[in-house]
Amino acid sequence: MQARLILEDGTVFAGQSFGAETFKPGEVVFNTGITGYQEVLSDPSYCGQIVTMTYPLIGNYGITRDDFETVAPFIHGFAVRRHEPIPSNWRAQVSLDWLLKEHGIPAISEIDTRMLTRKLRHFGTMRGAITTGSERVEAIVEQLTGTPLLRDQVARTSTKQVFTSPGFGERIVLIDYGAKTGILRELTKRGCDVVVVPHDTSAETIRRLNPDGIQLSNGPGDPQDVPHAVATIRELLGEYPIFGICLGHQLFALACGADTEKLKFGHRGGNHPVKELSSGRCYITSQNHGYTVPESSIAGTDLTVTHINNNDKTVEGLKHDRYPAFSVQYHPEAAPGPFDSSYLFDEFLELIRTHRRTNPSKPRQAQLSEASKGELLYAQK
Repeated sequence: MQARLILEDGTVFAGQSFGAETFKPGEVVFNTGITGYQEVLSDPSYCGQIVTMTYPLIGNYGITRDDFETVAPFIHGFAVRRHEPIPSNWRAQVSLDWLLKEHGIPAISEIDTRMLTRKLRHFGTMRGAITTGSERVEAIVEQLTGTPLLRDQVARTSTKQVFTSPGFGERIVLIDYGAKTGILRELTKRGCDVVVVPHDTSAETIRRLNPDGIQLSNGPGDPQDVPHAVATIRELLGEYPIFGICLGHQLFALACGADTEKLKFGHRGGNHPVKELSSGRCYITSQNHGYTVPESSIAGTDLTVTHINNNDKTVEGLKHDRYPAFSVQYHPEAAPGPFDSSYLFDEFLELIRTHRRTNPSKPRQAQLSEASKGELLYAQK
């Protein structure tokens, strides 16, 4: 079936439809990864977006249950140069087309993704929609320009209930702003006792969970759309070691008095070079974000830049000068070939142990015995 990708400026890309036959407007972005389309599709940070893959052949190794980053994808569309309907991979369980149909995601193939990417790089991301209908282009453009972008993506993607991944090591409260499974996997394989909480969990509730450290997850959208998260982080800063990733990095910066701004076309892919300033080493990182922390906004705060992007010199890492807290803009839980950046989780755990040695507290069981009778004892293992 014929399909069209229509942008808000009236540009039309005609191609072939696959996936679901539905109409979902969204922000059109591009990802430069060569592999990892399943992880892209299932990354909650793409909520409300139509993702263009710059690598031309997509679908050739199918879909497997082991590579999902969340239970259900939140993207609004998928655009590729060539769609391979029959996967060739011993791990494949279903096809890309089946996955998209199952979750109501429209897709288009046989379009010039190189031209589309160049357009987005030149003019910036813009709204668009994939359609199989015969509507006039002008009518679609009018609908796109009259439809504001989503502002509640974090609420859409965050867990609604507290859940745990038990372990015998440090207790980590993972605040879910749209977290990827990879973050939980990195923490649990280090033996951490992880408690995952919704994005709007209060600081007091987090204290009652008696954490050793707090992990701020990745997530979609504009960090300034979740001011309650900024207020919670600000309240907890200094009480517990904190490690922020992607959106968590931006929220951490806002909580410390810095600012955020939207990038022209964002960083999305598995091949972004990031320089660690303390060592001078360059890491190849996986990234997915449309906002950044301007370095100029850090002046006057207690933050220090630890990493920069080697392509455009944007801020990729921060640490607090007085409190045990740091963050990175990229995804250390992802593996864009190497696992080089996973050491950051080890640094987080070492930061927790150092903080615990210098700030000893009563054992959990002692705290439990002092709790008021009938109180809900979240801290109990």
